[in-house]
Amino acid sequence: MKEQVIVVGLGRFGSSVAREVEALGHEVLATDIDEEVVNEVAPDVTHAVQVDASAEGALASIGAGDVSTAIVGITGNTEASIFATMALQTLGVRTIAKAGSPLHARILERLGADRVVSPEQEAGVRVAHTFNITGVVDYLVVAPTFGIARVVPPPTYVGRTLRDLDLQGRFQLTPIAVSRGGRVVVNPSRDEVLR
Repeated sequence: MKEQVIVVGLGRFGSSVAREVEALGHEVLATDIDEEVVNEVAPDVTHAVQVDASAEGALASIGAGDVSTAIVGITGNTEASIFATMALQTLGVRTIAKAGSPLHARILERLGADRVVSPEQEAGVRVAHTFNITGVVDYLVVAPTFGIARVVPPPTYVGRTLRDLDLQGRFQLTPIAVSRGGRVVVNPSRDEVLR
């Protein structure tokens, strides 16, 4: 289902989110106080507007209250992040906000942000779980000592079935999907051959 999303703050995080949300087929209103940054993102999103999100009424004036979700990517100016999040909450918009520090995260949570993300901390955790395992491309922590890893199989696994590899018996790994050439096989059989 196509949604209308506003992204407030177009630094590295915000501009990446805006472009990816647009690529996923949603309508994106990208905003930033810096006109140059807005112009850089404008070709890749539905609408792009220069606005000071910390100014009272600024987000309401550009229609932020009409979107389904807001993503606040401001961390360089904590005050602006807090004001923007508060304004969006007042407008009744589901809000995801990026935090630049643990204190910033607690403030955003108290303001009522529906979700607070700390990308640097989350990326650090993923790297810690994968730095010494060859072939791991990404890792999602599900619980302590349990996660989902995206792995490129080593050359010695190519041409062998999951049964032959016995990943569960040898490594306590349960294959949940195999991705091959844009096609995904969910819950692959033990007879699936890795390529």
